[in-house]
Parts: sequence; structure tokens; C-alpha cells
Amino acid sequence: MADRLFSGASPEKVAEALASLVDFQEEGMHIADLIWMVEDDLIPHLMRYELPSCQGLFNSPLEEGAAYGAEVALEWNQGVTNWQVSPGGATLEELCCKALCKLFGLGPDADGTVLYSGTYANQQAVYMALHHWAKKAGFDFSERGLAGFQDPSRLAVVVSADAHFSLKHAVRFLGLGEGALIQVPVDDKQRMDVGALKRILGELRGTRDVFCVVATVGTTSTGAVDPVGEIAEVCREEGAWLHADGAYGLAYMLVPEKTQLFEGLEKADTVAWDPHKQMAVPIPNSVLFARDRELFKPLALFSDYWNRVDAPGPNPGLKSIPSTRPFAALPLVCSIRHQGLTKLIERLRSPLEAIRGFYDILREHPDVDPLHEPDTGILCYRVKQEALDPGEVDRLQEHIYRTIQRKGKRIVSVTRLGGKPALRAVAISPEVTTRSLVNTLSEALMIAGAFR
Repeated sequence: MADRLFSGASPEKVAEALASLVDFQEEGMHIADLIWMVEDDLIPHLMRYELPSCQGLFNSPLEEGAAYGAEVALEWNQGVTNWQVSPGGATLEELCCKALCKLFGLGPDADGTVLYSGTYANQQAVYMALHHWAKKAGFDFSERGLAGFQDPSRLAVVVSADAHFSLKHAVRFLGLGEGALIQVPVDDKQRMDVGALKRILGELRGTRDVFCVVATVGTTSTGAVDPVGEIAEVCREEGAWLHADGAYGLAYMLVPEKTQLFEGLEKADTVAWDPHKQMAVPIPNSVLFARDRELFKPLALFSDYWNRVDAPGPNPGLKSIPSTRPFAALPLVCSIRHQGLTKLIERLRSPLEAIRGFYDILREHPDVDPLHEPDTGILCYRVKQEALDPGEVDRLQEHIYRTIQRKGKRIVSVTRLGGKPALRAVAISPEVTTRSLVNTLSEALMIAGAFR
């Protein structure tokens, strides 16, 4: 198991191994026996994010300070909805969000709220945008809902073709339907094409009401960063809300040589971020920022016993939907304080350099086509063979992915670019180096050589 990411067992074998854990019985187990069972039956099938061969996931082993913060959070089991349930927990989350706003240069009026995932952050951002649009139309969306609009079928959210699938969840859950989601093509750098955005918005004018545009700050397929500043200017002209989905990429704004990619981010109305990716803190840990704390007001709900109007102290629960909130801010705070910004930036830079080095190698490789220049820590490529027809080359990428996955020693992923399957290398952990990426490529090329 020393070099395996997980056992490599089939789904059926894993389910068979874990059946004893869910065999609930009248009598309990001694803790020593339970520990033995978990270590013997479960742990071999868990993914080892700390290995340099883990190159297809957005997960990372815990940083030391984050692990300590998680230990304290677990021991004290604090809910942090408001001052009533945890004075220290609620206050720390509020202070953490303010400090993060300053760190990312989001402006003096900005604020944030800690959520369970980027999916929920994106959904809440679209709700806030819809509420804002309703206010401009002269009614309170909280009271009247979609029925307040003269023609709800005109409502639209514009995203890039590479936007995260959670935006589909957002329009579904808000009752808008997937027909409300309109895609904009990406350019040759895999970023939202601003020219195409302007053209599409012009075509929609008069027939659809575009209340929100979503810029992706680090797409999940290629890590591309949409030109937020340019998109913000378009949104200002159209009167549309701008949400920046930075769940994957926002952390790289802290790396000085990458900061220019995020120019104009402070102009976004809302920004989503997942610290549980690059920051190596426990899952779940996500944040939704707003350029003005007043924009969170539509989320506030009060009751006679909970979140009382006259309750003293900070109340993070008034800025998001969940009324049960974990102490997720503590591991993040402990991690940043333990590392300091200098070491944190070094940690963030490491996988970027690994992917860049890998890209430079692929550009010179006769049997591989890199499909884009990397903005961040993701690179998509295709293994090629002159003897294969285009359809067989497509099947080759899927075959390489499945074969590597089945062995359990490495993880790559597969996506589609331009309608064609592509292998996708992801570097999150500092353990992933250019050499380890090249080792995975070597295995892919051996698999390709035996493809016939």
C-alpha cells in the first residue's frame, strides 16, 4: 500500500468490505474493536491525497495548523450561528471574514459568510442577484417570489461554456429552470470571450432579462481565469449583477506573479471561494464574499427564540441559509497564522510551478498535445498516435484514464474540451511536482503503446 492511492478494489469489493461497519446491532462494540474494524476495513479504501501521484482531484492533506484548528473545533463541537450558541465562535467567524476581505482587496464595505461548499455559495449568490433584480423592479422577492415578475420566463443567468455545473443546480433550485442558463463561448485561452458576451447580451436585450453574469475565476476543467475586470464593465453597462466563482482559483490571487489575472475582482458583487482546496483545511470550508455587507440582508431571518432581532453580539447566521453552522473558520485561521503569508504563498506557488514545468515539457513532446497554456494549476492534454483515426484517439484518452484509475496507484481525470475527451492533470498539493506529473505521463504513454 506504500505507493497506492487507495486499495484499487472494485466498487463491489469496497461495499463488501464495509458491510460490517453498517451492520447495526443491539449491543455496542468496544472502542478498541471499532478502531480495528475501521483501520482494517475502511482506511485501505480511502484516498491518500498526500501522495505525489494524486493528480486529478481538488483535495489536499491537512496543513499542520489547520489540523490543530480542526482538532479544537471537533473537541468543542461549536455551532457558530450566533452569539447565543458560541460567543467566541461567532465572533471569530465574523473577524475571519473581514480579514479575508482585506487580504483579497475586496474593499472596506465588503463582508463574507462561511458556507458548506462552493455549490451552496454559487446558489446563494444567484439568489442574492435575483433579489436585487426584484428590488429594481419595485418589489420584495422574499415576499412575492418569482410571481412578482411580469414574465419570469424572461429571467436569465449568463455564464461561460466552462462554468461549474453547480450553476445548473442554482437555477433549478430557484425555480428558474435550466432554460435560464445561457452559455458564452470561451476563447483560445479557455476564458470567457468578452466579445461574445457583449454580442449575446445585445441579442438578448428586449427578450430576456439578464439579472446575473457569472465569471469563473479558475474553471474546473482547465483552471482558466475569466477577465473579471472587463466582464465587470459589461455588467455595469447592462445593469446586471456580477458573481465571480473563485471556488478553485481565488487563492492564487495571493501569488504576486498571478495577481494581474484577477484584476477587477473587487468590482464583483459576490465572490465564491473554497479554502478546502488549495489552503489544505478540512472539508467543508467555503466562503461567499459580497462587495457590500448590506447585500446579505435578504438572507436574514428572525424568530422568537433564535436569531432574535434584539439579540446582542455578532450573528453570522443572518448572512446565509443554514441555521446549523460548523466552526469551519477556526482551521482556516489557525492555518494562515501558523504558516504566515510568506510560507502560504510559497505553498500556493509550488503546484503552479509544477504545472508550468509540465506544460513546457509537453510543448516539446512529439506524442502529446497540450490543449491550453495554464493560468493556474491545471493542464489538459491529449496523447496522440499517428496510426489512429480521430475516433480512436478519443477512445484512447478514455482508455488511459480508466486504466490508470483501475490500478489505484495514480489519479488523473478526464474532461472534454471542444467536444473531445482530454486528460486533465491537477496539482493542488505541494507534493505534486513536475517530475511526478511526467511519471504519470510516462505511464499514460505506455498504456497508449499497448492500446491496439
